[in-house]
Amino acid sequence: MAVVREFALPDLGEGLTEALIVQWLVEVGEVVAVDQPVVEVETAKAMVEVPCPYGGVITARFGEAGAEVPVGAALVTVAVGATPGDTGGNGAESGPAAAAEPAPEPQASPGSDAEEARTTDSRSGNVLVGYGTSDTTARRRRILPGPPGGAPAHRPAAPATANGRGPAAADDGSRTVAVVSPLVRRIAREHGLDLRAIRGSGREGLILRTDVEAAIRARDERESAQAAAPAGAGRRTGAAVKPVPREERIPLKGLRGAAAEKFSRSRREIPDATCWVDADATELLAARASMNVPGAPKVSLLALLARICTAALARYPELNATVDTAAQEIVRLPAVHLGFAAQTDRGLVVPVVRDAQDRTVEQLSAEIVRLTDAARAGKLSPAELSHGTFTLNNYGVFGVDGSTPILNHPEAAMLGVGRIAAKPWVHEGELAVRQVVQLSFTFDHRVCDGGTAGGFLRHVADCVERPALLLRSL
Repeated sequence: MAVVREFALPDLGEGLTEALIVQWLVEVGEVVAVDQPVVEVETAKAMVEVPCPYGGVITARFGEAGAEVPVGAALVTVAVGATPGDTGGNGAESGPAAAAEPAPEPQASPGSDAEEARTTDSRSGNVLVGYGTSDTTARRRRILPGPPGGAPAHRPAAPATANGRGPAAADDGSRTVAVVSPLVRRIAREHGLDLRAIRGSGREGLILRTDVEAAIRARDERESAQAAAPAGAGRRTGAAVKPVPREERIPLKGLRGAAAEKFSRSRREIPDATCWVDADATELLAARASMNVPGAPKVSLLALLARICTAALARYPELNATVDTAAQEIVRLPAVHLGFAAQTDRGLVVPVVRDAQDRTVEQLSAEIVRLTDAARAGKLSPAELSHGTFTLNNYGVFGVDGSTPILNHPEAAMLGVGRIAAKPWVHEGELAVRQVVQLSFTFDHRVCDGGTAGGFLRHVADCVERPALLLRSL
């Protein structure tokens, strides 16, 4: 006897209230196991696969790719304890969940996974992939029976992209367009863009969101130039005069919306100030080259700067803090959870290295690489993007020298690092060409005065110029 269960979008943690459906991982009529991922969603923090806590037959899905779903709204309904053919039986629960139209009966052999679905009637307690129980069962698919006449009822599977991550969008049959993300297809569709005309910059020609946005900008620039041509030019040449392009409106949702809210709150609540200094990084680059001997794990420059930050915070612990505005208290934190800025196709994110003060330079380097790779793949968990206590912002990768960034609320401080460039510098009393970097330090003026901030920045600059100073703190 089937019991229809409704599975709603769970609380994804970290105060998230909604998510955007990226792609469905199951079809109506498919048999699923307990904890099997059924949908991939994008939150303001990360891309997440959501597992269903019920095993049974999917009887309905709610929402298409690109739709925004609030926490608590229904995602799917599952007929628990049913064979694929009796999901609409008299034993189903009443109410909205039970009203979902049952799927047609798929073909299943005795002893198959449909038998397993009949015996599964327990909830797993899982919320997200990677949390709760770890034993997950591979996805099971069923082929629906054909309609009268013997024609197959199921559609052929959509062609996969070259990297195998998901379905691609196909054109009129001449070729397959390499697109994984439904968001990319939606953006192209909303702007009337033909994906067949775009050459993807991703791996194996995959079309990324940045490729589509660049194509839209290029088209708009062409149309603007044509619209600005002298009056009558179109009549003289016989060419059609195109209308002036309309304004573009970009919703402040998902990652972009979350960042906008956080920046606004930071500027509303935190009286920040910035100081900066130039430093000679020649010796730091030489130290890094000495560490990266053949056969040893590589040490990144960012890892060395992270180690300098933890050493400086050990000397100035009042900067590893936050302000409790409700209690009107400064809260000094015992551990350094070091955030660092990472650029991805979804925008700028800040992964967090936990307990950075306890890690060696080699360990910091390995963790930064792991988190950066996960960020670019959209696989960071909300926990890996939250609860930082201090941020290291290496904007030098963009080829700029300085910046006055907005603090990552509720943190109290951020170190900015500009590009390292060859410049004239007085070294040991003589003019020389040295590798110079500008360091900036933005801080919450409520947690310290200028003397503390200046002392912190000066210690960082001294360690950049003389990396041997770090040995004193080991």
